Amino acid sequence: MLVLGRVLHNWDLEKKKLLLRKARAAVRPGGAVIVYERFIDDSRSNAAGLLASLNMLVMTSGGFDYSAADCMQWMAEAGFKDMALTAVTADQSMMVGLT
Repeated sequence: MLVLGRVLHNWDLEKKKLLLRKARAAVRPGGAVIVYERFIDDSRSNAAGLLASLNMLVMTSGGFDYSAADCMQWMAEAGFKDMALTAVTADQSMMVGLT
């Protein structure tokens, strides 16, 4: 198992996808990768997620927060299967993808 806790939001889209591909390659078949983030809700109504994304745009060279749907799509492209989203706190969730 590998956990990417509040990591992907630091990077631009191509690096996010690269990190997910590398994570997929590093975990044995039958294992899991967990992406732990403050995902932006699909309706874009959660101000905390949007403000966090704005902060990443200001503080990094290309980083941004993203929705769970975006994460699921990128994980599928990297070869993960059976992705599932679980709330961890009021504003933090984890996406689990199996290898």
